Amino acid sequence: MIHSIFDSHAHYDDEQFDEDREQLLGWVLQEKGVTGIINMGADLKSSQTTLELTRRYDYIFGGAGVHPECARDLPEDWLAQLQSILREPKIVAVGEIGLDYHWLDECPKDRQKEVFAAQLELAQKLAMPVVIHDREAHGDVLEFLQQYKPAGVVHCFSGSWETAREILKLGMYIGLGGVVTFKNARHAVEVAEKVPLERLLLETDAPYMAPVPYRGKRNDSSLIAFVAEKIGELRGIDPQAVLDITAENSRKLFGIA
Repeated sequence: MIHSIFDSHAHYDDEQFDEDREQLLGWVLQEKGVTGIINMGADLKSSQTTLELTRRYDYIFGGAGVHPECARDLPEDWLAQLQSILREPKIVAVGEIGLDYHWLDECPKDRQKEVFAAQLELAQKLAMPVVIHDREAHGDVLEFLQQYKPAGVVHCFSGSWETAREILKLGMYIGLGGVVTFKNARHAVEVAEKVPLERLLLETDAPYMAPVPYRGKRNDSSLIAFVAEKIGELRGIDPQAVLDITAENSRKLFGIA
């Protein structure tokens, strides 16, 4: 029986979970070996709903932050609102934050950078780890991380091994999920083979990015078992060992006893 699944990045406040959220989080996932979840905020509203989930379920913790796609129109006091959520005991990270150059019509680069920098500064001030979203912006994200040197993870890592190595040099973690199981995922597979196990986190990005054989369906934390199986196969180790080590890594990074 698989156990010790720790999902370092999920979005259970997403509407795709509206029908069965209560039973899924209440008992189904725990029966399938899930022992911890970090639910991620993407704007002020979802950071607040994340906080509510952490209050309801013992094994759920949260990140609060403004995702680059949501950075265009923020209230004047957005940073103060965010800070007040981040001071809650079960909110353990500033995230997810970063840069996304795939959807520039959602928010221009300059504004994304401004909001990213403000949140990196806030993480510094509060001594909290960050959860980084990086889509088609590897160079600029790396520059910010080298400047601010936060503790944290680059989630759903999609860059090359060379980029991963630079992130590891900063003492950060690499987050991998369902993409590792996809047929053409050359970069993700290379990173999964080479990243030191003590610097790896597993994640779903649920409800998105479900691993093979569930690709295209709704993802949930129990499916991390397939990601661990693939990484175990690539590295010649037992999948349960992958789950145990990455769960320990998540607890260490996010300060969860």
